Amino acid sequence: MLQAATIKFLKDLKKNNNKPWFDANRKQYETAKEDFEGFVQKIIDKHTKKDSSLKELKAKNCLFRINRDVRFSKDKSPYKTNFGAHINSGGKKSILGGYYFHLEPSDSFVGGGIWMPMPPELKKIRQEIDYNFNEFKKIIGSKKFKSVYGDLSRSAEYSLVNVPQGFEKDDPAAEYLKLKSFVGMKKIKEADLTSKELEKQVVEAFEALQPLVEFINRGLKD
Repeated sequence: MLQAATIKFLKDLKKNNNKPWFDANRKQYETAKEDFEGFVQKIIDKHTKKDSSLKELKAKNCLFRINRDVRFSKDKSPYKTNFGAHINSGGKKSILGGYYFHLEPSDSFVGGGIWMPMPPELKKIRQEIDYNFNEFKKIIGSKKFKSVYGDLSRSAEYSLVNVPQGFEKDDPAAEYLKLKSFVGMKKIKEADLTSKELEKQVVEAFEALQPLVEFINRGLKD
């Protein structure tokens, strides 16, 4: 579970997203960050029992900075109003697929896969799906995966209109080959964030996602 003070800090930051306030409340930020990092480490340690690729992974190498990159954004708010962790064997900067936990009081979620890979990696994943579509279909169609995620995200920002070049239009995997991201996401209620059941909920979501992560990473490594 996470501390109520951590949730409160993120809510307060959303209302006061400026440097003077942040500097005045830096101690609260450090405490909240430490709480989040500790929670992520617990999740890593528990899920390592199922996914040995995470062995010896440290949460500090998975956490994203709270500072926003505002160089190309109309929104000049200096800070993110969430904490995020990308958990995979290489840490947050790895090109591999993995697991993600997003803490934002009104919009928390757990999930993962791979988000917007670069063209060379995207091509490898699509080829893996095309070559092994029956296996892929079995993974995302499994009772466990569907009970947690339903399906991969199909939002317009993650999809092409047409089947990508190099694949047949009538390919059985066509709808999945159009995807630019391969992610499953499950919302987490705000009330669950400070519940003792949160760890179990996140670990179970990771377990449901693991076959997809392994499928993606096999394609990237081959």
